[in-house]
Amino acid sequence: MASVALITGASSGIGEATARALARERDMALVLVARREERLSALAGALAVPCTYVAADLTDADAPARIAEHVAREHGRLTLLVNNAGASWRARFADGGYANVRRTMELNFDAVVRLTEALLPLLRESAPSAIVNVASTAARVARPGTGAYSASKFALAGWSDALYAEEASHGVHVGLVLPGFIRTEGFPAHELTARAATRWMVAEPHTAAQAILDAGLRGSAERYVPRHYALAALARILMPGIVRRALRGGAGDVLMTSTGADAAYAASPNGSEPDDRA
Repeated sequence: MASVALITGASSGIGEATARALARERDMALVLVARREERLSALAGALAVPCTYVAADLTDADAPARIAEHVAREHGRLTLLVNNAGASWRARFADGGYANVRRTMELNFDAVVRLTEALLPLLRESAPSAIVNVASTAARVARPGTGAYSASKFALAGWSDALYAEEASHGVHVGLVLPGFIRTEGFPAHELTARAATRWMVAEPHTAAQAILDAGLRGSAERYVPRHYALAALARILMPGIVRRALRGGAGDVLMTSTGADAAYAASPNGSEPDDRA
């Protein structure tokens, strides 16, 4: 019986790379979820495995139920859920305030929890199965201008640890992937790739995809991408004062990068939500 994997944010970046990597696995069927239907249709047609898709904004009230119904109807089982969709709007708290925290949490944390709740019964029925939550190194080390994003990913990391402990007895593994700077449409990292001194910090989506496969198919509990980013998290534990002072100064400014969501929001004529969220 084929394994069935669902990937959110599958229209580009890490989600697309993960779909392509999973399509190379034996006896695999895929469910692709994102907002941009034309991209999902093109990707589904390019993959040499059984593949369906759902075009949905995960923050919509009916999205989890609609996706769960699709999976049950079209596949009848689910062995891997990859919660990858997310976005970041850069703003210092004094500028973005609660509104920026709210919209970031709504997509990066609340939507993940809601979708997981809708799909958990099917994951239990299909056990052994797995959930992979794609957080960020920002879930361990917060930088100026990204407090809302870090808050959402800190929450996701903590919830993932608890969910792992709760679902192990039901045969559902929960893995956590914490990417650093990965060059994608949503996180282009132009500021870092433009400098020789910081270009090394930026990785490609396929490296994160392999970490997701390790966590989802091979039972890894936690993976940083690239692996050396774990040193930043370790430094935050062992030397919190030094890390805080460093990020308060020039290092924080160097690591401040614009995002695809920022660009789309700025270009929107009516100030509506950007349409490039994976």
